[in-house]
Amino acid sequence: MDSHLYVGWIFLVVSTFGGIVACWKQLGNMVSAEAMRLFVKILEEEEPGWYSRASNSVLEPVTDVQMNHNAIVEPIIENRNSFAETKTISAENGGLIETQDIDVVSEGLGSVVVYDQWTSLPITGQRPKGRYEHAAAVVEDKMYIYGGNHNGRYLSDLHVLDLRSCTWSKIEAKVESKSVETPSPINITPSAGHSLIPWENKLLSIAGHTKDPSETFQVKAFDLQIGTWSMLNTYGKPPVSRGGQSVTLVGTTLVIFGGEDAKQTLLNDLHILDLETLTWDEIDAVGVPPSPRSGHAAVVHAERYLLIFGGGSHATCFNDLHVLDLQTMEWSRPTQQGEIPVPRAGHAGVTVGENWFIVGGGDNKSGASETVVLNMSTLAWSVVTSVEGRVPLASEGLSLVLGSLNGEDILISFGGYNGHYNSEVNVLKPSHKSTLQSKIMEGPLPDSVSAVHNATNPTRDLESEFEVGQEGKIRETAIDNFEPMKSKGGETSEHILAMLKAEKEELESSFNNEKLLSLQLKQELADAEARNTDLYKELQSVRGQLASEQSRCFKLEVDVAELRQKLQTMETLQRELELLQRQKATSEQVAINAKQRQGSGGVWGWLAGSTPQNADDA
Repeated sequence: MDSHLYVGWIFLVVSTFGGIVACWKQLGNMVSAEAMRLFVKILEEEEPGWYSRASNSVLEPVTDVQMNHNAIVEPIIENRNSFAETKTISAENGGLIETQDIDVVSEGLGSVVVYDQWTSLPITGQRPKGRYEHAAAVVEDKMYIYGGNHNGRYLSDLHVLDLRSCTWSKIEAKVESKSVETPSPINITPSAGHSLIPWENKLLSIAGHTKDPSETFQVKAFDLQIGTWSMLNTYGKPPVSRGGQSVTLVGTTLVIFGGEDAKQTLLNDLHILDLETLTWDEIDAVGVPPSPRSGHAAVVHAERYLLIFGGGSHATCFNDLHVLDLQTMEWSRPTQQGEIPVPRAGHAGVTVGENWFIVGGGDNKSGASETVVLNMSTLAWSVVTSVEGRVPLASEGLSLVLGSLNGEDILISFGGYNGHYNSEVNVLKPSHKSTLQSKIMEGPLPDSVSAVHNATNPTRDLESEFEVGQEGKIRETAIDNFEPMKSKGGETSEHILAMLKAEKEELESSFNNEKLLSLQLKQELADAEARNTDLYKELQSVRGQLASEQSRCFKLEVDVAELRQKLQTMETLQRELELLQRQKATSEQVAINAKQRQGSGGVWGWLAGSTPQNADDA
């Protein structure tokens, strides 16, 4: 974006909306670039329609746009097949050039026959309104667009583009109730700066800026089968609410890094969400992490290395590259090779094999016009193509996804903001040129690069770059318009091909060794599984014996309890018997004593001359 035009807009808006002059005065002591970005952000929040009103009073220059710096595209040779000549048509007001095939007339993605060039597609249907900071994802030849920012207003609409028919349609999504007891629907808050991740049969919307600063970190799910939004209940300690973060799917987990919270504080924290248990985990990685930032891009390589590129603060944009080893959780900053991109934020990226394509973004002054690619094994950058003028591909907050056409990969870009809120769809069919260029780089790689390279699989699939003919000669299949030429040392292209052939043979040998090692590991794994099976059977047998012993022990405990009860009964009877015996002995003794007294009284009475009372006594 032209900085003078940007400043002109600001002064026009300040003069139009007098109530916001105080906001600008509060930013007077800040760096001009930082103050400008914050002012525009505050302006969008306070006056959502400022741009539409201000743009009516500002005349924008009309510029003819040319892509790839070429008005006429020469015939392209791919896989030794010559395609028809194409022509480019310049459009006004920063519109994107359409590349048309002279001989072949086709619709949709089938019209894309030129490699490494952006093409604007003819789209039908209800096109979404222009936006940026939205999120996009591809599921089964359909590109879904959700949310975003338009004129300072956050959006919550959901659109789908059928990549086969190139037709837009809007999805009237339903909202799931909280529960059966409380049938009131949940609140799907409009957001921008969020991420959209396909997972199983759902689209997961992660985080994002909202109008309510008290909103917590949200994970929303859209069910593609029933067309219903719902909120996912997560466990553990979730991150603070934010937007502009990166969300990367690694296996069954989401890795969230950085962003900007509701208080406009930049972050560089690291969190992981397990999608199977929906449990959060905050990671305290070792090493020096990237500085706090938002609007960066992230990708995973070899299911182990998380790469972070670019992004920005309120006043500074970055072009640094950071790598996080997800096994050791250690940050590193390797040395980049090749044509390092200019600093940028708000860009988008997507991977094709081991190549990471980066599109768009800006640096507070203008949009990034180059589409660049990073070979993640060699960490070497190269420029794929570039555009001129204020086109959507040089915008901030655009989206980039990967589609497929007849088995070939297609990059699909949508939206973005470069002074206009764009809604165009542009596509690019990448060749394997960047992969081959990274292999021809002369000189050894630095340690910071080879460390990552050696940790990944060095035996890349060379069949996508070279094919071996029946005569044993290497035939190129990826380089466009390749011509033999002398190198600096006087070597011809034949020498280069011989060198590449030797390297190919070396890599094939290494690949065979890796195969043998893989077979050995598979055999060890099979042996371990067999041992595991035997141990499991033994465990089951021991468990059976233990169950039997437990049953026997239980029976013994029951018998012991019964015997204890009988013993207590016997003891009670014994005490009662002893008591009865003592009572009997006492009674007998009393009877004996009574008889003795009676007998003794009769004798003494006779001696005293007394007469017995009755005859029986006498």
